[in-house]
Amino acid sequence: MAELATIARPYAEALFKATKSDLNGAAVWVEALQEIAKNPQLQQFSDNPNVTNAQVFDVVTGVARVALPEMAKNFLRTVIENGRLSAVPEIAEQFRVLKNAQSGSSDALVYSAFAIDEAALADLTVTLEKRFARKLNVTVQLQPDLIGGIRVVVGDEVLDSSVKARLEQMKVALTA
Repeated sequence: MAELATIARPYAEALFKATKSDLNGAAVWVEALQEIAKNPQLQQFSDNPNVTNAQVFDVVTGVARVALPEMAKNFLRTVIENGRLSAVPEIAEQFRVLKNAQSGSSDALVYSAFAIDEAALADLTVTLEKRFARKLNVTVQLQPDLIGGIRVVVGDEVLDSSVKARLEQMKVALTA
């Protein structure tokens, strides 16, 4: 969806420049707006020609889990007035990439068949940071079909040590 990325880029860059003094604080409310904007019912509501921009703004601010600072409200008003509410998830992704690039870190998504406790996650984070040679912001997502082990995605790099992947490798080796 290159068009959405193209639309989102100037918003993300402007947001990044405007919030440079408090990137971590901005990341919290940008993420909250991202989750809200992903809602298909909200998208349908905002696309309704009988609904005003103020009504869409009130709905979004009403369901936000975090207190939105004035900068967040101004950003939201601008996005809604320009009819770009559907671009907010992509804006948030690009904002996160800019923030990570500035801090020299990357997002890492760890898929696990089972829940990982805090101590094991801390050890895993240290190991993964050594493996990928950069600071990682680790998020864990349960995926029971892995059977066991983990699958790690950092940008376009994938490290798959799951039982499912090993079974697939054995299947290929045995059928070759």
